[in-house]
Amino acid sequence: FFYLTGQFCCGFFVILILGNFWFLAVLYLLWLYLDWETPCAGGRRSQWVRGWTVWKYFREYFPIHLIKTSDLNPNHNYLLGFHPHGVLVAGAFGNFCTGPSFKNLFPGLTPYLHIMPIWFGCPFFREYVMSAGMVSASKESVSYVLNNEGGGHASVIVIGGAEESLNAHPGSLTLNILKRKGFIKMALKHGAHLVPVFSFGENELFKQVANPKGSWLRNVQEKLQKMMGFALPLFHARGIFQYSFGLIPYRQPIHTVVGSPIPVKRNLNPTTEEIDELHALYLQKLRQLFEEHKRNYGIPEHKSLIFE
Repeated sequence: FFYLTGQFCCGFFVILILGNFWFLAVLYLLWLYLDWETPCAGGRRSQWVRGWTVWKYFREYFPIHLIKTSDLNPNHNYLLGFHPHGVLVAGAFGNFCTGPSFKNLFPGLTPYLHIMPIWFGCPFFREYVMSAGMVSASKESVSYVLNNEGGGHASVIVIGGAEESLNAHPGSLTLNILKRKGFIKMALKHGAHLVPVFSFGENELFKQVANPKGSWLRNVQEKLQKMMGFALPLFHARGIFQYSFGLIPYRQPIHTVVGSPIPVKRNLNPTTEEIDELHALYLQKLRQLFEEHKRNYGIPEHKSLIFE
């Protein structure tokens, strides 16, 4: 749905240019130029869009649930690390961009879901994703959110990024995180408390064409991801009236579990050792969160997270 909406918006913009409404396209390009920095400055959310009835049906389709394990003091700012990416990132969108669940469970906190900056260059689509509460995943954008002196802001970052979507096979528990330490540095620089989040069921929504590391398909996908900035997983699921093939995700429950905060003291110039130490602690807390809750959501006892 995310990709199809983006394609529709781009296609609509092309129609404006080629049709008799080219002047509207010119006006929009002027607006785009003047509004270019907004995705890095907190975005422009709309409670009307975030409350659309369609999102209620979207959440109930799977269904999507948000589980709280600890209070988050609204006097602090937080950086929530979301895992895993999956194909759709449905848990992140359903819980942090739509509906009242987050607000009810964590009163006083405003979530900002950070996505790839490339999406904000797509005409009209950028307005849609910003209205849902999404902002750029650039350093400037994360800094803007976490720099709120009064607290009450929560940056939600899908740590594994687009690369991790290539591991999104049913049953997969592999997370791309060992070399990803930028979010740790940002948390230290702003004194934002770290919160691990694991979304059980995220990888069960689609089946993906086999692409083990070293295969020709995986090599092509990784090269395209480096060139374009986003991955192209070859996935399928069910159709509207049949379950054998289609692009509609399977109806599998998603339980997004928000862990306990890791207190972080502000450090404007953290050393490599300090970053590594906090990163190791974050991995420990993330694994602990997964182990404590995996039995509740159908994960076999012998299975554990794999960090790479």
